[in-house]
Amino acid sequence: QVQLVESGGGLVQAGGSLRLACAASRGTLSDYAVAWFRQAPGKEREFVVAISWSGGITRYADSVKGRFTISRDNAKNTVYLQANTLKPDDTAVYYCAARYRGVVDAKSPYYDYWGQGTQVTVSS
Repeated sequence: QVQLVESGGGLVQAGGSLRLACAASRGTLSDYAVAWFRQAPGKEREFVVAISWSGGITRYADSVKGRFTISRDNAKNTVYLQANTLKPDDTAVYYCAARYRGVVDAKSPYYDYWGQGTQVTVSS
């Protein structure tokens, strides 16, 4: 079992960058596929990016491709989301999710463990 804690959110101007972190306070995150989802006010939760448990496969939503990058630091038991060239439409609560020995999947029910989320606000 893994327990996830997100951090790194905040307020940034359009065009700026943030690095979000998803740390495992319990469990070994390198054994899990990890995904980032986001939910804006009044909207459904949407897929952002995922990385397989092996780290060899990634999948990005079209809306973030070329701007966001997911990566692992197994020594720190953490997965990062580097978000560049942020837009006001990126404003949302960002959640990380995990599945043991999973593959990349864009559907939220695929993931068994979720963090509490971190707020990202992009001003125009």
